[in-house]
Amino acid sequence: MMTEPETWRRRAGILGLLCGMAISGCAGEESTAVFVESVTGMEFVRIPAGEFAMGSASDVVGRESQEVQHRVWLSQPFYLGRNEVTQAAWQTVMGSNPSQFEECGADCPVENISWHDAHEFIRRLGKISGEKFRLPTESEWEWACRAGTATPFSTGETLTADLANFDGRYPYAGTPPSEYRARSTRVGSFPPNPWGLNDMHGNMWEWCEDDHCPYPNGPVTDPVGKCESGLKVIRGGSWYFDANSARSALRYTHRPQDVGPSLGLRLVWVSSGLIGA
Repeated sequence: MMTEPETWRRRAGILGLLCGMAISGCAGEESTAVFVESVTGMEFVRIPAGEFAMGSASDVVGRESQEVQHRVWLSQPFYLGRNEVTQAAWQTVMGSNPSQFEECGADCPVENISWHDAHEFIRRLGKISGEKFRLPTESEWEWACRAGTATPFSTGETLTADLANFDGRYPYAGTPPSEYRARSTRVGSFPPNPWGLNDMHGNMWEWCEDDHCPYPNGPVTDPVGKCESGLKVIRGGSWYFDANSARSALRYTHRPQDVGPSLGLRLVWVSSGLIGA
């Protein structure tokens, strides 16, 4: 029987072999494969499988005690929405628009939705499109947000209001104050992260599938938080929150029935062509 370190070394070797065979989407390469959903036009970017340090090192500014750093292995690639689900997509599928910032326009993220609302959207979208969708797990979300980086943000050691939509009056780690827009912005208004994903920092908090559970102390594979805590994980910060809240590792929560003008979503497309899908 292999020990845990031997198992992880073997996994890393397999991933390296696949990358050496020029299979698209290996960790450290920008994903190029895109799926476009035909009903709403939503784009989904292929995110590679891989291993990373989830959580924060002890010296990271703003780190919370719950951000216990641990190794995570995501064994399969997945397709994550390039953008947060827009008001137009929600209107097309649900026939209504709950957004407080409806006047922002069709290309702005939908908000004022609960975790339960998100699952109803997924159910209806799947029925009319014939495709399968889900919310990302918390580990998938952080892996995709980091996009191969190990800094507090995918942009580096700090974040400014010309790179994301957050409350710039409350900057990160001594960065000068910047703009506070006091509302959502159109998806894709800022530069994408290294894997081509927009608004992973700021704009809307995004629901994850997981219950809010303590992190494990050791390495894990494909984790999904299930602990009946009564809270669901949200990630990414929002237009209403400070820069620290938009860190890649920052965890926040809401009850699954909660709604608000900072609560949105981003979906995973479950491709039948991926092993284990």
